[in-house]
Amino acid sequence: MPGSPSPAEIASMPRAEFAFPGPLRDRLVAAILDGSKTSTTALVADYEREGAPLPEVGSRSVVVDSDERPVAVIEVTGVRVVPLGQVDLDHVIAEGEGDTGVAEWRAGHERFWHSEEMRAALEDPGFTVDDTTPAVLERFRLVADLRPLDGARTDE
Repeated sequence: MPGSPSPAEIASMPRAEFAFPGPLRDRLVAAILDGSKTSTTALVADYEREGAPLPEVGSRSVVVDSDERPVAVIEVTGVRVVPLGQVDLDHVIAEGEGDTGVAEWRAGHERFWHSEEMRAALEDPGFTVDDTTPAVLERFRLVADLRPLDGARTDE
């Protein structure tokens, strides 16, 4: 698809929601838009609960902000499923969240995955992760910035 996706193409794409609406999502979306975030981590358990397929290389989705507005289109460039204990530093740095080590990244992600909000979303009040928990490591690229013209750009 050359150039920016059309409004019809955008409307037909699946939504990419990073974290839950609020300050964390706002930071993650800003990092995607400024190019510092090019990877993300999800749990296989979350895909299973939603009955959703794992991401596929080449698939595109619309990133939404905390107000559910479409702000970007991203394209998956790589997908790996690994035990949580095997997440590597390259992936951590590409997440663009400022973590400088795997242990720091892991602690922050465990706080999120063990939060009441995430446990409610998974419908498991005792949900916990460990080194063997299957994680989906996704790489992506920014295809289009959908914000109004004062900040819009296309990266293709």
